[in-house]
Amino acid sequence: MLKILGTLGLLIFGMRMMSNALQKMAGAQLRHVLSRMTTNRFMGVLTGAGVTCAVQSSSATTVMTVSFVSAGLLTLGQAISVIMGANIGTTLTAWILSLGYNVDLTTVVFPAFLVGILLIYHKRYRYMGDFLFGIAFMFFALVLLSSAGKELDLEHNQAVIDFFLSFDQSSMLTILAFLAIGTIITCIVQSSAAVMAITILLCSTGVLPIHLGIALVMGENIGTTATANLAALGANTEARRAALAHLLFNVFGVIWVLCIFYPFVNVVCRMVGYDITAGGQAEKLPVVLAMFHTCFNVTNTALLIGFIPQIERVVRWILPDKSEQQSEPFKLQYIKANLIQTPEIAVLQAQKETAHYGMRTQQMFTMVRNMIIEQDENKLEQFYDSIQQEEEVSDNAEISIARFLEQVSEGHLSYESKTKVRQMLREIGELESIGDSCYRLARTMHRHGQHGHQFTKEQKQNLSEMMDLCDQALTQMNHVLGERIEGQDMKDTYFYENQINIMRDRLKAENVKAVNERQYDYALGTQYSDLVGELEKLGDYVINVVEARFGQHQSTNKT
Repeated sequence: MLKILGTLGLLIFGMRMMSNALQKMAGAQLRHVLSRMTTNRFMGVLTGAGVTCAVQSSSATTVMTVSFVSAGLLTLGQAISVIMGANIGTTLTAWILSLGYNVDLTTVVFPAFLVGILLIYHKRYRYMGDFLFGIAFMFFALVLLSSAGKELDLEHNQAVIDFFLSFDQSSMLTILAFLAIGTIITCIVQSSAAVMAITILLCSTGVLPIHLGIALVMGENIGTTATANLAALGANTEARRAALAHLLFNVFGVIWVLCIFYPFVNVVCRMVGYDITAGGQAEKLPVVLAMFHTCFNVTNTALLIGFIPQIERVVRWILPDKSEQQSEPFKLQYIKANLIQTPEIAVLQAQKETAHYGMRTQQMFTMVRNMIIEQDENKLEQFYDSIQQEEEVSDNAEISIARFLEQVSEGHLSYESKTKVRQMLREIGELESIGDSCYRLARTMHRHGQHGHQFTKEQKQNLSEMMDLCDQALTQMNHVLGERIEGQDMKDTYFYENQINIMRDRLKAENVKAVNERQYDYALGTQYSDLVGELEKLGDYVINVVEARFGQHQSTNKT
């Protein structure tokens, strides 16, 4: 028994290693597959099936999908279609497991280990080596599992045979009981592959009747939804809805199969040439289980693919939007849960949050601009109070995103994703500096108003024009943060930076001349000069953000 448990652990490890290696090999491409290839429900199903076949884990695909929904990259309808596809893709795992009981895999395992270890020590191909090692571990575990099953000699253990024969296969209560057992075990071990391997082992020895084995497989289909639902617990409402849709989809499938259970099983058995009434032929039972798993998921998807809008309405009704409390000053939009199970996707999640952070800093700057043109003292105070609150939000956002990125960086990331994490840490630091700059601008204007000073019409016009340039620079910055950098360049950002610097030099020279000519007093000139200088610094922080996004080293800025 310990050998079997250890073999199952090796099987799960191999599949996890293979899945992680594939994610690291694909890097940014994997993160864009789900978001780019879900233009309609059929493409969504194909994408979910393809990704799941590649990573050999429906749980990985569904957690990715939940992450994408949480990050606002997939709609709920698109996510449901991807999840349907993931259920089809996971049937490949059952076929691979059944293969281990009918084909000698040792001829593949040891060469894969050899090639894998050679590639692991080659920097360029190390992820390919990890992938081969994962496959080798998975196949080696199947070889050991088959060997362990034979060593147990269960087919000649009368006590075990009598135990399973004591259950009435013709009773629906028995089927429901084994379905519940399969669900519970899968929820506990968090691996449908492990439960499928156990089921195939028991059926291949002939001690577990096929009807009870199929009931366990049905329970595994429900239990595997636990991973995505656990991952979505701390996520936003849309992500929780996507995870719930996965559960409802599988539960519905189990319900209709139970209604025609025995005829459906008979059809599947005839498809693989297995005669239930004749008995024996235990070597065919793993194939029967794999075929049932495939027929169940393909048929369930075919039945429900046309009802995705209705499924969406149902989950929205079960999980309605909770009204956000107005008193809550700070809440991240996309980082809702610590989905470090898929660190490559978490990088994209952080990138979306960083882009949202950039939008908030521009909104903060808009309030600063309003303080220049506002004449009403009460409204000026309201703007200043709002900017103070936003400055605190900016500080909290930087800390929260940085902590999330630190957790992500502890996972297994590709080199490209590690670079993105470093870039984002720099981006959020510069964005926080923009928030600080906005607060300093507001504080200077607030102090200016308290002292009863009034800028001249020309000074207000000059400040307004310089703020327009800064606002355009911020707009360009947010465009760079919100889009893929392929096909973009920095020439517009450098143009605005240059214009801001030229205007800063001109306005400061004009200010010195105006003070010397007694057009206004020195105190007013100092406040005006401080605002001009701070606006130029804000422009420097903007270009630092863009340079970080493009992976360029920080330039030496004028101050």
